[in-house]
Amino acid sequence: MSHSPFSSQACLPLAVAALCASFAPGAQAQSQAQAADVSNPGTVSAQRSDAGTLAAAAASLPDVVISATRTPQPAAQVLADVTVLDDQAVQRSGAVNIADLLARQPGMELVRNGGPGTTSSIYIRGAETRFTAVYVNGVRVDSQSTGGAPWEAISLAQIERIEILRGPAAAVYGSDAVAGVILIYTRQGDGAPKANVAVGLGSQGTRRAEAGISGQAGAVDYALGASRATSSGFNARPDAAYNPDKDGYRNTAANARLGWQVNGAHRLEAAFSHSKMDAQYDGFGTQGIDEHGVNQLTTASLAWAARWSEVYDSRLSVSQSTTRYRTSPDPYATKTTLRDALFQNTLRLGAHRLSLTLEHRGDALVNDPIDTSRHQNALALGWGWQGGAHTLQLNLRHDRDSEFGGATTGQFAWGYQFAPNWRVTAAAGTAFRVPTLYHRFSQYGAPDLQPEKSRNVELGLRWADGGSSVEATLYQNRVRNLIAFGAAGPCADAFGCYENGGRAVYEGLTLAARHRLGSVNLSGSIDLQDPHSRDTGKLLARRAKQLLKLGADTQLGGWTLGGEFQATSHRYDNAANTSRLGGFGVLNLYASTRLAPDWQLLLRVDNLADRQYQLARGYAQAGRTAYAELRWTPGF
Repeated sequence: MSHSPFSSQACLPLAVAALCASFAPGAQAQSQAQAADVSNPGTVSAQRSDAGTLAAAAASLPDVVISATRTPQPAAQVLADVTVLDDQAVQRSGAVNIADLLARQPGMELVRNGGPGTTSSIYIRGAETRFTAVYVNGVRVDSQSTGGAPWEAISLAQIERIEILRGPAAAVYGSDAVAGVILIYTRQGDGAPKANVAVGLGSQGTRRAEAGISGQAGAVDYALGASRATSSGFNARPDAAYNPDKDGYRNTAANARLGWQVNGAHRLEAAFSHSKMDAQYDGFGTQGIDEHGVNQLTTASLAWAARWSEVYDSRLSVSQSTTRYRTSPDPYATKTTLRDALFQNTLRLGAHRLSLTLEHRGDALVNDPIDTSRHQNALALGWGWQGGAHTLQLNLRHDRDSEFGGATTGQFAWGYQFAPNWRVTAAAGTAFRVPTLYHRFSQYGAPDLQPEKSRNVELGLRWADGGSSVEATLYQNRVRNLIAFGAAGPCADAFGCYENGGRAVYEGLTLAARHRLGSVNLSGSIDLQDPHSRDTGKLLARRAKQLLKLGADTQLGGWTLGGEFQATSHRYDNAANTSRLGGFGVLNLYASTRLAPDWQLLLRVDNLADRQYQLARGYAQAGRTAYAELRWTPGF
């Protein structure tokens, strides 16, 4: 069994060394960031945008994000712990789906049963994958069978922007946002028509191709894209009890976004995306049988944004997502449909920002013999204020569930810029997640399950000067009524039942830094976390206590050369902490260059040392792989 690449004693010095590099001489003081002009159409919010107007503006303004609270706010005023990934970060990743890219970010951990396309979970700050609210182009994505987004079905092709909000946000987003929120945006048209075409070849018979076109014609903007990726894969279950074949995948995706600026005050938008992932897997005792799991995700939305005056604007949107999963030849099928309607209102009065949101959410599950649904109606209020060195944000939301009645959540955040470039923040909030319909009505279900509830507190300290920054976030999130699979009891199955039997604590410290040292861009993060059961004191299954992520890139002779290093301490594959998974470290290298103004070449090697490791007991991960991609982006 492999061993941890760094012990808890060695972990802290590594963090200190990475962070101290950020204070290299040459940093210049900068003035306090000024608030964006909210009357300017290019100014967007640091709070949730459900379609593309805000996403497009944010993509062109690096100091603006779209994730924390739902009213217009420049990034300098954001009090939450947020990471933004642009299209260049997405392209450099060389990843097939979004889970691989997310796992390289601070506070994020990936667990996967084999290679790309197989069942994947993303843990923010060590919390369950179902505790992260996920939106694609503003459309809510979730599975009412497994709980959480189907990460293996979300293709990276044509994605322009990803935002990661770490920390509870149920007072803004409602149920699901117990640990964080991830917003995903595909490309949006702007300016003269332009195309993007890419082809790639890699190890394990990997083949990729994508094409898209985007632009603007008068008051109409558009973006269309499609992609295809295939791979022969590798043997993900090397145990003799399983089929010794290679477990590959086939992924097809398409997306479209359309906007119409009716006049200076009104805009209509539509968005659509579809992805299908067909991945091979090995069931127990299925030697010689080629088993497939097919995941499909479809999202669609319509939105109307209106600016009624210089101080008041509104947004009305309707959306639907459908998640389908089936297996063959072993028959299993499940389908989740989510339908949402949102009416958001924002009022700006001097230093005050007020928001009022009405939301209707409907969830439906078809999983034979289950065919049921439920809905929630919600009212959310928000107030933000900035005065001098102080920033305040207060959110309050009431959800009324058709099955569980009312639930009220709140969130308070405060920021204080106590010196040039320095700011301290404090936040507290409550959150909840209602049980999935499968948790309640499957053969393992318990109809009397109650929502999982949490209380979170966190403190943050940030120093930023130009492109350099150092951040530290200390957090504790306590969850009760944690749903887990337990012993046989009230359900119909003798094997076991879902139950509200647990309490958990997700606590830790995240340190992150970035700095430019000469011609080299440095970045790094370290997570010292302790996601454990409050009842037993044991580490939660498949969660590590230490995560280290380092990155560096530079320009040399027309090339961008870079590397990434990820290290994870040991974990346990079970709640009893008796099945140990060894720690590991993985080094990735990449290089890119422009062969011509419209042509770019990307080269990448992942797991350079060919390290063998497991994220889940019995499931191998890919060894050393290489990938080359040629991208053409002509303008017209």
